[in-house]
Amino acid sequence: MDTDRGTAIDPLDAQVEFLTPALRADLLERWNEPQRRYHNETHLRAVLRAVDALEADGEAFDGTAVRLAAWLHTAVFDPTESENNDKSAVFTERVLDPAAPVEEVSRLVRLMGGHRVEGGDLNGAVLSDADLAVLGSDPDTYDTYSQDVRHEFAHVPGERFVAGRIAALEGLLERGSVFRTRAGRDLWEKQAHANLNRELGLLRAGAEG
Repeated sequence: MDTDRGTAIDPLDAQVEFLTPALRADLLERWNEPQRRYHNETHLRAVLRAVDALEADGEAFDGTAVRLAAWLHTAVFDPTESENNDKSAVFTERVLDPAAPVEEVSRLVRLMGGHRVEGGDLNGAVLSDADLAVLGSDPDTYDTYSQDVRHEFAHVPGERFVAGRIAALEGLLERGSVFRTRAGRDLWEKQAHANLNRELGLLRAGAEG
């Protein structure tokens, strides 16, 4: 196991089987589109680093499929649309080499639309935890994340956004464990609950005010 993977080089430069130079360049261009404030290159890098951290902490999964899905999970992103993951999965099926684990990567990309991971789905658990790892970041990073999400959804009126955000955060907390893997819980669970509850308190206070 290469435990130095996340620290030795930028994960955006790490070799991933079936991620050709042309596909990597196309995806980086997509991740840097102007409508992205949170779902951008910084998020992609963070997800890949989180995958590396979970691997280094002993989680077993298909590294090729999960890393390809990380690269592709919002290859298509329009904040005004709700089918980004489905469209990204269709894009995945079109651009990946047929020799790649296309079906599994496409499934994982679709899964990120709701993070509904079934028991025993190791690949889904790792990718979901990596995508949600920002929830367990330090308070400043978390606040930047929440502000960036609001910026992406600036087209949504304030009261509607707050109601939807409260419902989403409550849904995460009602799961009991935000993270599906043992490593994810060890690394990020405690801080995630602190961040989520803090934001919920602020949103509820603002809504009542």
